[in-house]
Amino acid sequence: MLDTQRPAPDAVALIDSTAIAADLKAAAASNAGRERELRTALALRLKAALTEGRAQAEQLLLKDRHGRRCAERLCRMQDEVIRLLFETIVGELYPPQVPSQAEHMAVVATGGYGRGLLAPGSDIDLLFLLPYKQTAWGESVAEALLYCLWDMGLKVGHATRSVDECIRQAKADMTIRTALLESRYILGDAKLYQELTTRFDKEVAQGTAPQFVAAKLAEREERHRRAGQSRYLVEPNVKDG
Repeated sequence: MLDTQRPAPDAVALIDSTAIAADLKAAAASNAGRERELRTALALRLKAALTEGRAQAEQLLLKDRHGRRCAERLCRMQDEVIRLLFETIVGELYPPQVPSQAEHMAVVATGGYGRGLLAPGSDIDLLFLLPYKQTAWGESVAEALLYCLWDMGLKVGHATRSVDECIRQAKADMTIRTALLESRYILGDAKLYQELTTRFDKEVAQGTAPQFVAAKLAEREERHRRAGQSRYLVEPNVKDG
């Protein structure tokens, strides 16, 4: 059975989750048997919620002048939008017919989103974590969720991997290793995510800190080399320079 993470009351202050959930349920009822129309209705309702929530976040930022707190609020709001969407998709479109081991999934945030901070307009990086292989159910759920997020105008980076694939690729690719190092559980099978973090610490991170730091420093130097020395540029690359 899928275990979704319920946020603390203050975590969803920017949006009214109860009202949105009721609207999504009504949309599912009025679009029964019409998947495309339902996805469109879900995306429109959640896009409106994000717009309202961002406006509220802006007002709070102007009031308290606390940038990190604003980024945390936006991140928690995004988590809640994903939770509402995921629960609707699993409950209305693709309920697991047989809750086998393969029909489990954890949705994980990675990158800056994984750190629990989200700047206005930033993309979000998601990992759909599976027990050992992709299934038709898992593929359908991930696809529906991604299409809705894209229809909402969000920029989404995504990957679908088993725990074994995550460990194997983290050993071979420093970018993937960094993304998993900053990963954060959002919802779904919490035990599956715990297995990933336990194995990652033991099989990838343990004893490799000096090599990791050296590789990240070299990566930074190469990035700066490509972007140019920003102090000498008329239009510096603020992110990579």
